Amino acid sequence: MSTSATASVSTHILDTSAGRPAGGVAVHVCARTGRTADWQALGGSATDADGRCKDLPALPEGTTHVRLDFAVEPYFEKKQADAQQDAPANRDSGAFFPEVAITFAVEPGEHYHVPLLLNPFGYSVYRGS
Repeated sequence: MSTSATASVSTHILDTSAGRPAGGVAVHVCARTGRTADWQALGGSATDADGRCKDLPALPEGTTHVRLDFAVEPYFEKKQADAQQDAPANRDSGAFFPEVAITFAVEPGEHYHVPLLLNPFGYSVYRGS
């Protein structure tokens, strides 16, 4: 493996409460070049109708850690507004977790696909392929 190659990242979101992809969720990428280095904001994208981000920013050479920040509250607020008659009366917003931040270590030359399985009261992630 070449030490000059950079890692790459992709993600997608599945709304497990609906059994469908979560489209329109903003995803921001940050990277750092060591455990104690400052985070560098790289930019972001939004999920498409298939729940995928196809244009996340490239990682800089030397990246050792990546953070994906998912802004999920607007997604659930829109979903709640679209199905107002089904929304529980005791909820103020559409999500218990308004944001999801996933931090993981990367190695040069590797690709990391990090799916987010999402519902209004929980989430899980894993390293996909």
